[in-house]
Amino acid sequence: MFPLQPLRSFLPIDNALGFGPADFLELTIAAILVFFALVSRPWIEPYARRLAPHTAWCMLLLAALPVALRLLLLPNHPVPTPDVYDEFGHLLVADTLRHFRLANPPHSLPQFFETFFVLQRPSYSSIYPIGQGMVLAIGWTLLGSPWAGVLLSTAAFCALCYWMLRAWTTPLWSLVGGLLAAIEFGPLNQWMNGYWGGAFTAAAGCLVFGALPRLKAAPRERDAILLGLGLAIHLLTRPYESIFLFFAVALYFLPTARAPQKLRALAKVAPATLLIIAAALGVTVLQNKQVTGSWTTLPYQLSQYDYGVPAALTFQPNPVPHGGLTAEQRMDYRMQRAFHGNNTDTLSTYLLRLEFRVRYYRFFFLAPLYLALPLFLTTIRQFPFLWVTLTLAVFTLGINFFPAYQLHYAAACTCLYILVAIAGLQRLSALRIHGRPAGRGAARILLFLCAAHFVFWYGLHLFERSGLSQAALPYETWDAINHRNPQRRIFVNRELEKIPGQLLVFVHYNYPQHPFQDEWVYNRADIDKARIVWARDLGREEDEKLMQYYPQRKALVLEPDVTPPQLSDYPQP
Repeated sequence: MFPLQPLRSFLPIDNALGFGPADFLELTIAAILVFFALVSRPWIEPYARRLAPHTAWCMLLLAALPVALRLLLLPNHPVPTPDVYDEFGHLLVADTLRHFRLANPPHSLPQFFETFFVLQRPSYSSIYPIGQGMVLAIGWTLLGSPWAGVLLSTAAFCALCYWMLRAWTTPLWSLVGGLLAAIEFGPLNQWMNGYWGGAFTAAAGCLVFGALPRLKAAPRERDAILLGLGLAIHLLTRPYESIFLFFAVALYFLPTARAPQKLRALAKVAPATLLIIAAALGVTVLQNKQVTGSWTTLPYQLSQYDYGVPAALTFQPNPVPHGGLTAEQRMDYRMQRAFHGNNTDTLSTYLLRLEFRVRYYRFFFLAPLYLALPLFLTTIRQFPFLWVTLTLAVFTLGINFFPAYQLHYAAACTCLYILVAIAGLQRLSALRIHGRPAGRGAARILLFLCAAHFVFWYGLHLFERSGLSQAALPYETWDAINHRNPQRRIFVNRELEKIPGQLLVFVHYNYPQHPFQDEWVYNRADIDKARIVWARDLGREEDEKLMQYYPQRKALVLEPDVTPPQLSDYPQP
């Protein structure tokens, strides 16, 4: 164990110096600042200045950096295991695409396979659009794992973030922004450690927000194609939020309406953008037809009609939590009822959501960067930065109409949040007091603190078996990689790997204690050909129908509500 075990001083205080949490925090900050003062000579900056203008090399570096850092953590943190129904929904899309189709034929016994966010009629399909599933399918096909698609999308986002910033600021600050993207949304971020998505949509946002200034400065067909590609990817990933993205694009070009010459130049390259968007719309309506039987009905809409809104609160026979609840759980449940219930006070509900969701936007900023945000406000007198502010406001207010919230809903704006931080740092760096330069050192300190924050937590994960790591990690707020590993699913999957042959696993939930979010019935795109078929336990009389349908499969019963989960042979009559 770490000899001083400093974190034990949080409660109770039991170290020889009598230090408490505030003492350790103050000492740590002081040590960091003293260290920075000793090494503040900008020896990195000249090399960064020489590298920053070389776009290809910078993009290659920023693409490789987060992937390499995450792969180094594999001994302690292996390939993520999907655990949330959204992840399984996107994986079903990926598996369906790998069969070269947009929907799967319905099963003859669909009642056993009912689960969240998956339709059983008129087709067996996920309710999600194909965007995130497409990138998972690419990684799955090329490298044998859908997580490879997550790595590729993260690499693309970090590289494109630098490319986007090149249209807004200097090469050096663009490189700094790309490095911030790799730190914030790289190996320790939940987008890189799951299958929900986020990085792919963020990459689409980079294409859009990087193409706009380039098109306004000098309309070229290449930038029009990149704009169309970004809008198309976003449309295939987040259709609802695409409304706000298209609005932001129109708002950006609004001042151009006063300049007929520029408008005509933009009109010449606009067909390239429109053609790509039309192709994405064509894929969308084709998926609608294949999945729902209607050209105009989205799979998500059909799910709402069949299962209610949201499905997770109405699907289970007893969605109300039972047993003792923590204060946080009670608050979450009240918020769910406020958001999803028949609340007639629409305005107050909207404001309640907005107030509650403000805390989630800290996801897009490291703590030291908050000191630079007020300086960004000094830039909004210029139209481009006023437009950035309006775009972020439109996304925030527009997403708030949606009853649920996840961080990847606003993923397209990720590069704009980085731009806000970079613009604030740039203003801080140029700050002068009494005519003397005073801000450059402050900006360097903030960037150093961001780097120190990442290096500290990454180092703890890299050397996770040390005493210091074991003492510190429970206090980590950047916790997507170490607190959410689904140990029960890993345990069950390992037990199933020991059993040879084809298996039929009936999942038996212990109602009413079973939490409705803990769903286990998820299957491959081709259920009948999968080695393991997961099915709901509907009672012996019904279960025998499925066992007769699969006479060659060994029937098992899984009880996930037991600790540890219990896997046993299906009992004989």
